[in-house]
Amino acid sequence: MMTDAAPRSSARRDQVLELAYRYVLERGISGLSLRPLAAAVGSSPRVLLFLFGSKDELVRALLARARADELELLDRVSPSGEAGGLREVTAALWRWLAAEEHRPLLRLWAEGFAQSLVDPDGPWTGFARATVEDWLALLASAQPSAVRNTRAGIAERTLALAVLRGALLDLLATDDAERTSAAVQHHLGVAIT
Repeated sequence: MMTDAAPRSSARRDQVLELAYRYVLERGISGLSLRPLAAAVGSSPRVLLFLFGSKDELVRALLARARADELELLDRVSPSGEAGGLREVTAALWRWLAAEEHRPLLRLWAEGFAQSLVDPDGPWTGFARATVEDWLALLASAQPSAVRNTRAGIAERTLALAVLRGALLDLLATDDAERTSAAVQHHLGVAIT
């Protein structure tokens, strides 16, 4: 029985988490093996287990780190008050999603989202639901308050999210930013470039 609990936060844990995050952005997370990860971050599997408690907790920490990047994006795109509107915010989200430099994060997001659906009791628990709720909350904030909590308002932002997510998955599968951007622009009826 292990008597030492994994440290919740320390400079070393934070450093290893950042290095591990860079590693999974390049290589993915679902087939994560501790030995290659430990070698890549200049550590050992034992130290990783000490710092995070278990492989599942390490995966949870990595997904939380990815979600922090997602929430930072949402904060940057979030409209102040009701300025911007749903179409404009959706267009701004798509511009960010379609940017080449964000593909590693978005592939990691897609992997975590899919794993959350097929392994709901694993370290991915709740990841898909939390990201849907995050994005729906941002889209809701772009709607007029009189519409926001109506059936039509909920449906409108759900459709916007479905279009973004579908186009994103297509983009990740094909790398065809021109075609997927044209589809999002067609749906929104506003320029996104």
